[in-house]
Amino acid sequence: MTYIVALTGGICSGKSTIANIFAGLGVPLVDADIIARQVIQSDASILNKIIAHYGHSILLSNGSLNRKKLRQKIFSKQRERTWLNSLLHPLIRRETKLRISLVKKSYVLWIVPLLFENSLHNKANRILLIDVIPEIQLTRVIARDGITYEQAEQILASQASREQRLIYSNDVIINNGELTTINESITFLHKLYLKLAIIFQQKTN
Repeated sequence: MTYIVALTGGICSGKSTIANIFAGLGVPLVDADIIARQVIQSDASILNKIIAHYGHSILLSNGSLNRKKLRQKIFSKQRERTWLNSLLHPLIRRETKLRISLVKKSYVLWIVPLLFENSLHNKANRILLIDVIPEIQLTRVIARDGITYEQAEQILASQASREQRLIYSNDVIINNGELTTINESITFLHKLYLKLAIIFQQKTN
């Protein structure tokens, strides 16, 4: 059984950047966002249900899903998040469980942006939070998505608060821009997780 480290954080906290550094150390990644995209791409019935719900305006000119527009819709209204979650989450969880079961390394990094919001934190052995001050988050999401300050605030308000994440996380990497410190933290945590994985496997085998 593989030791599961859940990596989480708010929007534009730098989760993918941090995860890729772990991957460079040989750590396998299971990314909930990537799985969600693949589920929609591989199952035409899922995309058709999304189109039926939102109309063809939810598509890009090439016929693929406009993820930016979808993100804006689900962050602006709780009922839209609930609807999409009920459609996608059973499929995402099934595929996630399968991919984690196939991992042969000591531990896996499970990247879950909405870990706390979807009450998934009990599915991990340890939780790593990528923490960033809200002001930087707002600047990053506005630049990335080309949205207004008010829309960016709305997105942050729809997610778990920084304080909530900090309470329930075992480890924290502060990603306000200091790359040297981040690399040092990742090296330290990688060694820690390898040790914890050995202890975990001794107890479970």
